[in-house]
Amino acid sequence: MSPTQQPQTEAADFANRRFQSAAAHYCAGRPPYPPTLIARVAELLALTPADRLLDLGCGPANLALAFAPHAGEILALDPEPAMLALAHAATQHVANIRVRAGRAADLSAELGGFRAALIGRAFHWMDRADTLERLDRMLDLNGAVVLFDDEHPKIPQNDWRRTYQEIISRYLDDDEDRRRRKSDSYEPHLSVLLNSAFRHLETLGEIVTLTVTADRLIERALSLSSTSEARLGARTPCMVADLAAAFSGWDGGQREEIVEWTAIVASRG
Repeated sequence: MSPTQQPQTEAADFANRRFQSAAAHYCAGRPPYPPTLIARVAELLALTPADRLLDLGCGPANLALAFAPHAGEILALDPEPAMLALAHAATQHVANIRVRAGRAADLSAELGGFRAALIGRAFHWMDRADTLERLDRMLDLNGAVVLFDDEHPKIPQNDWRRTYQEIISRYLDDDEDRRRRKSDSYEPHLSVLLNSAFRHLETLGEIVTLTVTADRLIERALSLSSTSEARLGARTPCMVADLAAAFSGWDGGQREEIVEWTAIVASRG
């Protein structure tokens, strides 16, 4: 590892508590996980009521809730108290989900064994190699790490995103952590997985059509670590005003949004 390629830990982000303010906007702004993709992952893993799952970096526990009908006990971990409050509220009536404070660096045998570890758009906040080494000691022999992510194809239905990204970029260009993750020196997740015990990779995907409004785009921006109120501070109202002005003229107040979802299922093979 070169001097410029330091391992990423959760400490820098969560010391600044970026998600403390982002939590309230997360569910309203982020695209939801497609139920059919969740079902396909559950089928590929051949999940049964005897299986335990780990939702690592769970946020408001959306993945835990999605997988609850497909497995036995699910442990949802997150280091941010504001996210944990949402997770507790969302899962209080779901008998097979437990929510507790914790981060990837806390993973140990004390938590027990798991059939799979689910990570939804949070792997980049972890020391990825260390996390996979810890999971290698905790997952069943046929266990898997499943990474979920979403992208927006560059197609006419998503043309409005150019304006959205231009506005967001004005406020996140000074985010050093984001710049590091977007740089050529940042090792892609696939490469990290291939250099781990979980080097057998399968990808499941689904493209979904949603409806997006200006209000939802504002919520989404505020749910992002780089443009959360906790990071932007006094600049937050300016960003909100810029987004509201840019999309106030939408005929009908909404647009189509095409989202491409992927689930990378990484096993020992």
